[in-house]
Amino acid sequence: MNSTQFIESNRPLYWLALGTFAVGTESFMIAGLLPGMAKDLDVSVATAGQLVTVFALAYALSSPVLAALTGNLNRRRLLIGAMAIFAVANLLAFTASGYWSLMAARLVLALAAAVYVPGANALASVVVPPEQRGRAIAIVNGGLSLAIALGVPAGTVLGAAMGWRATFGSVAIIAALAVAGLLIGLPRGIGTGLATASLRQRISTAAQPAVLHTLLITTLWAMASYTTYTYLAPLLEATTLINGSAIGFVLFGWGVSAAIGLAISGRTVDRSGPRAVILPALATSTTAFVVLSLAPHFIDKQFVIVPIVLAIAAWGVAHWAFYPAQQTTLVGVAGVASAPVVLSLNASFMYLGFSLGAGLGSLTLHYSSLANLGFVSALCTATALTLAYTSGRRPAPQLQPSN
Repeated sequence: MNSTQFIESNRPLYWLALGTFAVGTESFMIAGLLPGMAKDLDVSVATAGQLVTVFALAYALSSPVLAALTGNLNRRRLLIGAMAIFAVANLLAFTASGYWSLMAARLVLALAAAVYVPGANALASVVVPPEQRGRAIAIVNGGLSLAIALGVPAGTVLGAAMGWRATFGSVAIIAALAVAGLLIGLPRGIGTGLATASLRQRISTAAQPAVLHTLLITTLWAMASYTTYTYLAPLLEATTLINGSAIGFVLFGWGVSAAIGLAISGRTVDRSGPRAVILPALATSTTAFVVLSLAPHFIDKQFVIVPIVLAIAAWGVAHWAFYPAQQTTLVGVAGVASAPVVLSLNASFMYLGFSLGAGLGSLTLHYSSLANLGFVSALCTATALTLAYTSGRRPAPQLQPSN
């Protein structure tokens, strides 16, 4: 099947990607808005960063529980409903009166995202033949890369011009459009017969040594990213001459790099297997994080932007190349029948890593400095690389979820 035939026969994947675009824009845009939000809400940057920590932790803890509770619901209705709640929660954030009401809105956003994103990925993994699974997952997550490439920098520029509330209002509109797209584009019978599992079986699946080992790698990868990404805007302001809306252009570059990483990953996974992506991606990320911290210590502030931007670009490619490859690894380890379970678990462990990373970044700011965030991130990715390298290629026994 050529690329044109693939697109024509899998249009639902692109409507699912529209929803991940809305989720990705809201989830990642906080990084560019953090300094302005902290000032407007009259809290420190580290305290404002807890909006990221709590969102990620709520997602991580609720995702497997919600997946178990909603496993028998119609997949189409479930995804549409989750996206509709996501749109409403963005309006709540837009009208938030202060820090704690905004925190409450972020909790609702996390719960809606925890239902939508794993559900969309699980659906993508079973509506195509096995040899196309890498590309299918990459397409759905392409919504995230577009969010990072376009939504996040646009939100940063909009936030600098009109305030951070305007960005939440814009995402509410995007989410409403996603709801309309899902209503139009998802066939009514899509996902029929997709396996479901109880919460007990999800715990049992996660406890399998090969699965748990892989999920630990996901957590470390996510920790590394959010240790630095959460505080990327203040990091750039502290170490370079970039500030304000100009940060949006750096985030745009990171997003373009993410799109490149996803495009490379999908085809490479289908051709050479996920390990051919995972190991180079983690090694590249480790190097990029080291450069992010080394450069400000040795290069004048006027010139340091060059190595920093190059490091951010390399990090973006590697970070998002890893993601679909890791998902494909998990499906291979646990079996296609357990795809909804392990992909939901992967999302939980990823957001657990995001939460831990944001907290680790806050601790780094408290005990050290912004310029050392990259060293902490590099330690996380180096550990993940070691675990991935020693994991071997032999899959664990495939698990069969109960219906």
